[in-house]
Amino acid sequence: VSLMKNIIKFSLTAVALAAGMSAQAQTAGTWMGRIGATGIYPQVSSGNLSPPAFPNTQVDVSSDVQLGGGITYMITDNWSVDLPLALPFSSDITGAGAIAGVGTIATSKVLPMTLFGQYRFGDAKATFRPYLGAGLTYAYFYDETSTFTLTSLTGGTPSNPTTMNTKSKFAPTLQIGGTVNINERWFVDVMGAYTWLSATSTLSTGQSIKVTLNPATIALAVGYRF
Repeated sequence: VSLMKNIIKFSLTAVALAAGMSAQAQTAGTWMGRIGATGIYPQVSSGNLSPPAFPNTQVDVSSDVQLGGGITYMITDNWSVDLPLALPFSSDITGAGAIAGVGTIATSKVLPMTLFGQYRFGDAKATFRPYLGAGLTYAYFYDETSTFTLTSLTGGTPSNPTTMNTKSKFAPTLQIGGTVNINERWFVDVMGAYTWLSATSTLSTGQSIKVTLNPATIALAVGYRF
């Protein structure tokens, strides 16, 4: 009998804790902030460097992971606005195609700025709430540095090295994710996104190359609900 009472008490406590986890609602007017890690993984398809250049001169772009997070505001119990935040991402641009194996020809930083409209499924008090989002990303490229390899490939000299500039642009982004309540205030958020982004880089030699980046984004964060 004593054992049965303890089991019943334990069960009731577990139910109460579960109810407490779902008690904090993602209702209209709620602000949510989060911090964690964000990774960007370009799905690269490179065009060819315009003449004069070796035929089939292409590039590849590396991935990067940075400190990330974001801010979400609940407009209604189901509709929200989300602003992801992250430190700038760095990429190594390496040779591909005819120049595969030459190594890094340039480095670049990019700061993607995205505003999402989201729909969150389920009840506002649910412990787990999946969501879908759609938005517009502005990819800001800056701090581009070329290497001696790029200078050599394009006919530059140490006194007149080849430089590179990538045009920043807007691109559409889709998002999928979910939040899991830890307690009344704290939660875990996991998110994946895909951006349809292509960029054109122009060299100081007058040559240019268009690269489809189409980066996939994965983020994991711990958040606090206000």
